[in-house]
Amino acid sequence: MQNCCDENARLTRRGLLGRGVAIGGAAALTGLVGEGLSTRLAYASGTYTGDTVVVLSLRGGFDGLSAIAPIGDPGYYQARPSIAVPKSSVIAGNTMFGLNPALAPLLPLWNAGNLAAVHAVGQPNPTRSHFAAMEEMERAAAGTSVRSGWLDRMLGMSGATGPLAGVSVGNAMPARLLAGPSTDVSMTSIDGFTLAGEAAKRPMAAALRAMYSDAPDLLAGPALAAGAALTATTSLRASAYAPASGAVYPKTPAGAALRDVARLIKANTGLVAAAVDSGDWDMHEGLGTAVKGQRMYDNLAEVSSALAAFATDLGPAGMANVTVVTVSEFGRRVAENASRGVDHGHGNAMLLMGGGIKGGTVYSKWPTLAPAALADGDLAATTDYRSVIGEILQKRCGFGALDEVFPGVTPSSFGLAAARS
Repeated sequence: MQNCCDENARLTRRGLLGRGVAIGGAAALTGLVGEGLSTRLAYASGTYTGDTVVVLSLRGGFDGLSAIAPIGDPGYYQARPSIAVPKSSVIAGNTMFGLNPALAPLLPLWNAGNLAAVHAVGQPNPTRSHFAAMEEMERAAAGTSVRSGWLDRMLGMSGATGPLAGVSVGNAMPARLLAGPSTDVSMTSIDGFTLAGEAAKRPMAAALRAMYSDAPDLLAGPALAAGAALTATTSLRASAYAPASGAVYPKTPAGAALRDVARLIKANTGLVAAAVDSGDWDMHEGLGTAVKGQRMYDNLAEVSSALAAFATDLGPAGMANVTVVTVSEFGRRVAENASRGVDHGHGNAMLLMGGGIKGGTVYSKWPTLAPAALADGDLAATTDYRSVIGEILQKRCGFGALDEVFPGVTPSSFGLAAARS
């Protein structure tokens, strides 16, 4: 029977990784040789002074027509006799649009002008395939051979430095948004972001750094960056986190992930971009009415509670330098189906939240829901979702031309964000 010292003596770079050097319990290093390696890390240079951009992906096909209901369009009530949000139930908006009452936790932000919506957004080459649509949305380079994710390209253009410039929180696998060479890390949680087997008598992180100190850059870069990311979160893991100002995050995956994003921002870790997921939006049946206990209502209430807690936790000073953007692969069809749900569609709504957002309104080039105006039964997309994000990148992140992030895209002219001074 071999002893532990003999085993440690025979560890090699390949062997260490092959034994499942795990980060975040389920995440690990990407681009290295080994089993289950999924975290990508690289180094960038320079100083970034723009907003932290938080992308909340509403996976499954978010129904923007339920969240931001077009109450002034008669076609809405004709197409959805059972599940349309009644005019009497909306909690804010204008004569054309109203917010689903499940978004009540966000009403203070709306009234303060820090929350807005953009309606009738979509992709240039729509598809009703979840996988294809999400891949294209996260690549965001239609008609080109670019394969990286747009958030990775944003990081590269920002010149951000540090191992925690880009973070995907809450999933074992990194979001495709961050696919590419820029600095980023995927973690299930901050508290679970450790090397498997790390202990006082088994210093795995130190061993990792030593093993790769003389390795080729292709291998050494990601491995040493992993060590830097672990070091950068050490102090955060050392003490329990208490959200500020009485913020209470819902006990949901999105709530937990946004809580950790707030921790990273408040700790001044150099976070530039974060990716967070919220699932269960594929409501072919039982979408329900706009009351508690119904599927769409409850999902909206959970995600809005998480966003509200995030804003409360950061406070006005923190939110002054943060912009949250929601995206989804596609919207839902205008007409409800026989199962009181809605099938895969096209045009959709986005939510924008932050101190630099000119909120309290819905921005849209509304095409109407008249039958002749629909795109094969779907809400027509009159605004490219990339142009909305592009306006934020220019005004809140200090970018000039957008071609490096969104090839061939012109930023929207809604005026939905204030330029940083």
